[in-house]
Amino acid sequence: MLLKIDLRRYGPLHTLLDAGRMRALLRRSEMGMVIAGAIVGVTSGLAVTGMSLVSREMHSLIFGISDVERLSSSEIDNKFLLLAAPVCGGVLLGLLMFILAKTRKKPMVDPIEANALHGGRLSLTDSILVAVQNLISNGFGASVGLEAGYTQLASGIASKLGLKLQLRRSDLRVLVGCGAAGAIAAAFNAPLTGAFYAFELIIGTYTIVSLTPVVVSALVSTQVARFLAGSDFVIDVGSFGSVMPADYVPAVLLGAFCAGVGILIMQGVAFIEELARRSSIAPPLRPALGGVIVGLLALVTPQVLSAGHGALHLNLDREVAIPILVGLFLLKSFASAISIGSGFRGGLFFASLFMGALLGKLFAYSAPYFAHATLTPVIYAVVGMSSLAVAVIGGPLTMTFLALEITGDFPITVLVLAAVLSSSLVVRSTFGYSFATWRFHLRGESIRSAHDVGWIRNLTVDKLMRADVKTARAGISMEEFKERFPIGSAQRVILVEDSGKYAGLVLVPEIYASLTDSDDDSNGVDQFVRYRNDFLQPQMNAKQAAAIFDKTESEALAVVNNLVERTVVGQLSEAHTLRRYSEELDRRRREVSGEI
Repeated sequence: MLLKIDLRRYGPLHTLLDAGRMRALLRRSEMGMVIAGAIVGVTSGLAVTGMSLVSREMHSLIFGISDVERLSSSEIDNKFLLLAAPVCGGVLLGLLMFILAKTRKKPMVDPIEANALHGGRLSLTDSILVAVQNLISNGFGASVGLEAGYTQLASGIASKLGLKLQLRRSDLRVLVGCGAAGAIAAAFNAPLTGAFYAFELIIGTYTIVSLTPVVVSALVSTQVARFLAGSDFVIDVGSFGSVMPADYVPAVLLGAFCAGVGILIMQGVAFIEELARRSSIAPPLRPALGGVIVGLLALVTPQVLSAGHGALHLNLDREVAIPILVGLFLLKSFASAISIGSGFRGGLFFASLFMGALLGKLFAYSAPYFAHATLTPVIYAVVGMSSLAVAVIGGPLTMTFLALEITGDFPITVLVLAAVLSSSLVVRSTFGYSFATWRFHLRGESIRSAHDVGWIRNLTVDKLMRADVKTARAGISMEEFKERFPIGSAQRVILVEDSGKYAGLVLVPEIYASLTDSDDDSNGVDQFVRYRNDFLQPQMNAKQAAAIFDKTESEALAVVNNLVERTVVGQLSEAHTLRRYSEELDRRRREVSGEI
């Protein structure tokens, strides 16, 4: 005899397990989004912890280090292993790329692109594949971090949950932000950093409505990761008094210096990627070749391997000479650029922190030239890591809170804020992109942030146009035209050639207004034809259509299928386009302000 349990007796539990009730709760109250954010926080913490443990286990098995050691700070005597491991990882990754190229044709979308263009829609399958590729790359020693895989997987899970619950576009975007917030918070044991990473880089804006679910997700994810694996990403800055006014001068200069270096790193990665594309080397073979170069660099020092957690702490805790700092920075930046440019999956989040710390330590040697400055080399390193990370990744407040949460020192955080603002200002003024948006730009996408611009692309001419249009053959006589289209029957008539090709547009009132008793009705209407080469296409968005209306000074235009056939498929008026565009703008404004 089967035991039946009536879940309705358990109130909240029944609501959570019933998709319909959960969907209704999410739509009608903020508490529903908070619950969803907490659920996403749990999944994000589990995803980050799982990926981190797999990566460490791979490092232990492949490189023969202990479970407590970090790859980039380990002493590895087997030189053949240092060379062979990245190559084997490249071969394995290339094989996976070859299989994916045959089976999956659509490009993989990351959380920033998903929120900017697709309303938060992410493929969970693609996200898992990206995470696996990231693990292969990092596990075999490629000079990339796991943060890209963390955020991709956590955001993919959040998006899948939101799609299952049929969330509105704005709520789905917030839930994707919850996933990214949870991922970064769990990775660095830093909930404030994770929350502002979501606001600045994934959602693109901060609102009261999105604040609670994002912060809850970051807090829950942090607690899950602490419970399962603990955290050791803390920097001890030692005893330090109050920050003096003179200390801001070197900090701001260091921020500007890191901005210039960050721009060079981003352009270097783009240059290597373009060099690889122009070469005759097949894409699946490129990671193996990149692995050879990374392996050769690892023979010089294993500190270039993986993200660089161990190497960061190793160089913070000891005095390092200028030549070693310069050499290590060049090796790490080249290894990271080669890894990403050759096709290894990963990002520059932690690599930029490590390289920024090296730049800060290097900049510390100029401290005697700043009168009354009291900063120590470790503090310069913290300022440098935050400044370079802002230049490459973006998010000034994200990196400021990261400095606060890993040092626990508020005076230093204020100093970091001044430096990251300097770095951000220089990058925006001279370059205008972060690493992610720069790669979008190279692909032809005009995305500069995660602000929702996808709705504009979705508001296309084919969704706005009228398909029931009046048409007539080109060259029709005035008499026949008057017979087919009496005054008042239509405002516009589209002329088409015998082949069906668009030939122009005539205004019916204009034809009747020009007629007199002496006119010969047998003449054609060619003299009244307008906009012979001005028309719209179905794939154009409302903004593009409005620009064409403004250029042609037309109240309506024909819509043709393409530039070659030019077959008429509809008609669109300027008034309807602007009205729908304004309605959508107002809708997005109300979504951001929390009115709907």
